[in-house]
Amino acid sequence: MAIKVLGISGSPHRHGNTETLLDAFLAGAEGSGGEVEKVVLRDLHYSACRGCNACHKTGACVVKDDLTTLFEKIFATDVLALASPIYSMGITADLKGLIDRAQFLWAQKFVLKSLYFSTEHIKQHKGVFISTAGQSWDHVFDTAYPMVTAFFNGTGFEYYDNIIANNMDEYGGIRGHPTALTEAEEKGEEVVREVASLLSTGTSERR
Repeated sequence: MAIKVLGISGSPHRHGNTETLLDAFLAGAEGSGGEVEKVVLRDLHYSACRGCNACHKTGACVVKDDLTTLFEKIFATDVLALASPIYSMGITADLKGLIDRAQFLWAQKFVLKSLYFSTEHIKQHKGVFISTAGQSWDHVFDTAYPMVTAFFNGTGFEYYDNIIANNMDEYGGIRGHPTALTEAEEKGEEVVREVASLLSTGTSERR
């Protein structure tokens, strides 16, 4: 059974630094036998969370748009890669919109107590954050991590690793970076192999 790998690009700039890094990761995952799909948020039609709290009563989001189908894809995947460049010291509005719309899962888990992910399930579902930044500051990605952590927690994924590359301004883009694309491809290969091993030796808890 193929390991399903879903890459979500939160960059509004098509085929830029971050999406190219995501593509390298997906290529590595596919090379290890993963069943790969990429979704570009810029191409979808969706709105932000309304803050209406209706999901606190029903467990369902009242907004029905392209994210409704995307969440179904997320629930059906084994490896989830979230990709966003750093804009104004944080993730893009595109990706933040997706994360905020996961409020219905928070409501299911903590208000209605109807959603639970076992330890085994979380171990078998890996989340990877992929990002690039123009400046060389080591902490430029720090504000992104809590938001990505919240999303992986809400959707039942173990936060497996980060694939990050800063200093894009000096390198002249991701293709000028000496190691990032190779490392991303290797990480894609690695995570698919690990999930496949877990599924073959443990009790499968795929959605």
